[in-house]
Amino acid sequence: MKVFRHFKTGEQEQSTKVVLQKEIFLNPHARGFHLITNHILNLIPEINGIVHVFIKHTSASLTINENADPSVRADFETHFNKIVSENETHYTHTHEGKDDMTSHIKNSLLGSSVSFPIKNGIPQFGIWQGIYLCEHRNNGGSRKLFVTIIGE
Repeated sequence: MKVFRHFKTGEQEQSTKVVLQKEIFLNPHARGFHLITNHILNLIPEINGIVHVFIKHTSASLTINENADPSVRADFETHFNKIVSENETHYTHTHEGKDDMTSHIKNSLLGSSVSFPIKNGIPQFGIWQGIYLCEHRNNGGSRKLFVTIIGE
């Protein structure tokens, strides 16, 4: 942990900047959309700031979306499989199977990172929001996330 102390000229108030970074490992998940919010929340100290989560892979992605109704996860998987179909024949990057290139495309569409604000260590999500691991491979294996927390 890096701590930066900031003193304003002529003022008694002190501000302590905190930067925390941690790599976490997720066990393998089946193909689909999986809530991983609690894996991230367990890392957050009681500070105000921002949390940035980055996935160190190109065949899975992250997103923040509704976490209340499980059918949302199924609908996401169905929709992304329709717009980026493995049945297309124009893909040339298929060394690891039919889900190889399609996984990279889905990663590009959804993204490799999410960020959200925290206040007193509490995420400022909307009422139905959670963090998803979007596993695009049939056999993706474990996943590495790099979490950066910046605040005071």
